Amino acid sequence: MKNLIVIGDRILIKPSEAEEKTEVGLILPQTVRDRDDVMQGQIIKTGPGLPMADPAGNDEPWQSGMQSSRYVPMEARVGDQVLFLRKAAVEIKFEGQKYLIAPQSAILLLIRDDEPAAPEDDPIGFE
Repeated sequence: MKNLIVIGDRILIKPSEAEEKTEVGLILPQTVRDRDDVMQGQIIKTGPGLPMADPAGNDEPWQSGMQSSRYVPMEARVGDQVLFLRKAAVEIKFEGQKYLIAPQSAILLLIRDDEPAAPEDDPIGFE
């Protein structure tokens, strides 16, 4: 079995199936659905995040010896539903399945079931 490894601040998304009909019953062709600016999907994998600078001040990683890399952690997590900008994503096919790879900055909204927002974290009042 092959293993996909996502690097940096990128995410691997399985896109949700687009609606083929509008609310009034019009059938949308694939070309219209592909032009949507915002898409929805589920996060399958994430990269480790953005690499952080070496705290010792070495600009060249090989000068500091063997050290583990440090990253700014990703806000997105595996299993999250996500709304993201389609233009920032790259489509790939892996083992017959369509996926999109996008940078974390393309995410507009995360939908997560397991964490209710605390009142101080939610000044607008969304639940």
